[in-house]
Amino acid sequence: MTYIDDVFADEVLDSRGNPTIRVSIALNNGITCNAIVPSGASTGKREALELRDNDKARFNGKGVLKACENVNTTIAEAIIGLSPFNQGEIDKIMLELDKSDNYSSLGANAVLGVSMALSKVAAYALEIPIYRYLGGANASILPVPMLNILNGGSHADNSVDFQEYMIMPLGFESFREALRASSEVYFHLKNILKESGHITSIGDEGGFAPNLKNNEEPIEVILKAIKKAGYKEGEQISIALDVASSEFVNEKFEYKLSAENRILSSEELIEYYVNLCSKYPIVSIEDGLSEDDFNGWKKLTSKLGGKIQLVGDDLFVTNEKILQEGINQNIANAILIKPNQIGSVSQTMQTVRLAQRNAYNCIMSHRSGESEDSYIADFAVALNTGEIKTGSTARSERIAKYNRLLEIENELDNAEYLGWRVFKR
Repeated sequence: MTYIDDVFADEVLDSRGNPTIRVSIALNNGITCNAIVPSGASTGKREALELRDNDKARFNGKGVLKACENVNTTIAEAIIGLSPFNQGEIDKIMLELDKSDNYSSLGANAVLGVSMALSKVAAYALEIPIYRYLGGANASILPVPMLNILNGGSHADNSVDFQEYMIMPLGFESFREALRASSEVYFHLKNILKESGHITSIGDEGGFAPNLKNNEEPIEVILKAIKKAGYKEGEQISIALDVASSEFVNEKFEYKLSAENRILSSEELIEYYVNLCSKYPIVSIEDGLSEDDFNGWKKLTSKLGGKIQLVGDDLFVTNEKILQEGINQNIANAILIKPNQIGSVSQTMQTVRLAQRNAYNCIMSHRSGESEDSYIADFAVALNTGEIKTGSTARSERIAKYNRLLEIENELDNAEYLGWRVFKR
């Protein structure tokens, strides 16, 4: 019988230099695997709790020694001796140990580290890849990447309000070709910015962070880069936005666009998006309105939901119950999937299944604080999400995910890249 022989967590650093948790699980047959938990900068207030030490003498209070201790004591005592192949059972044990609905006791970072490491070590013990272990024979879709190539908002220290300007390579037959085209656009964007006198330093997720005059100019600059690279805008490569509007809204649901010195109501911001979509090849808008602006979201969905992808991130926080509320109210038509927002692999899978049953698109996503762990690449293929968000074609912690997807595409005989078909709900 194969069983869990040891569980150990330690404190490591993420891509921003902040502490995060790494969990290792060893089996009695000598097999050991580890997983590193990511961390977000722009977070929804309904996310599961990321447990930090709040000891100002260490890492400005961001240490995770408490979370590590919870793994090494409470969780380890509960799961050592159990079979590693019962993912759902062990995830449920951790949920019951915590006794809260947001992991405020153990910490979602502690629980997710164990949950990810568990699926890794189980797959390794069976000598199959993670995507095959979690997804079975049906795991075959290579996701369309949403590449964050120009940063603003809380991801960069510049004058742009919107958090992410992304490209989506939709008009290609394979993931490999889509990634190559995206990389070429990225290099042309760098040259265009440099020639215009902009600093080409990059933000947390590898996108450039220039000071531009308003929130439209980044789109125009990206479209120039697409043309310079020899691709057709709106046909081969399109634009996606992560507005992260919860970062610049007040309690009256007024949205302050500092870059344009304007304050807009929900209705005015919706019209702003309508105009943007009429001018530019925008296919997806994430968090277009605040996570609490449900009435605004209804209007936004009514206005644009039949034309483009409307993604809820802060809105849904990968939470099955909150997503069900959105489905009931016909809010948005897609959901961003961040495992550390909800706490375990099993809970993430439940949310994805609910979304897919209700024709909501799913986008597997990294966080701004990442690591060399490429887990979400396998997870995206396992769940056939069809889309993935994991940064630009720069910074090794982002490239690790893309390189893993290239590897998976080579492994799969039935690999399928959906391209434009990803939007056919």
